[in-house]
Amino acid sequence: MINYDLTRIRAIVFDIDGVLSQETIMLAADGLPRRTVNIKDGYAIQLAIKLGLRIAIMTGANVEAIRVRYAALGVEDIYMSCAVKIKTYDEFLQKHGLADDEVMYMGDDIPDLEVMRRVGCPVCPKDACAEVREASLYVSDRCGGCGCGRDVIEQTLRAQGLWQMNATAFGW
Repeated sequence: MINYDLTRIRAIVFDIDGVLSQETIMLAADGLPRRTVNIKDGYAIQLAIKLGLRIAIMTGANVEAIRVRYAALGVEDIYMSCAVKIKTYDEFLQKHGLADDEVMYMGDDIPDLEVMRRVGCPVCPKDACAEVREASLYVSDRCGGCGCGRDVIEQTLRAQGLWQMNATAFGW
């Protein structure tokens, strides 16, 4: 269980590679990387958005498939090519009038650390690097790309009394 007052969380920010997709990426013949997605993560993301939780993507990658996938789930804040994520994070906070203690961030590697040290609730997948695990309040029992996003979203919605509370939970 996440050791944080999850009723305070208004937004969850996710990295992609190693968090919402597995850390191993296949390269196609055209040289472009192919990422995995987890269906249960996708279900939880779209449900969280419908229930009023702000979900954001913050990734160093610049692959149109990422934008298409998460926009289709209802994610409006998709930040690609984030070389220095803390700058993008500050813009995100200002845009939505959020405070650090209202944000959960799930990352897995060194580029995520600056943001994770700022947010109220830093979390990570089981296979995150050692520095990220040490900076996290919670380490999921799921690896990146294998349902860790669903894990933290479900815990947050349960704490807020929103998990499976109405017909919204039973559809896409």
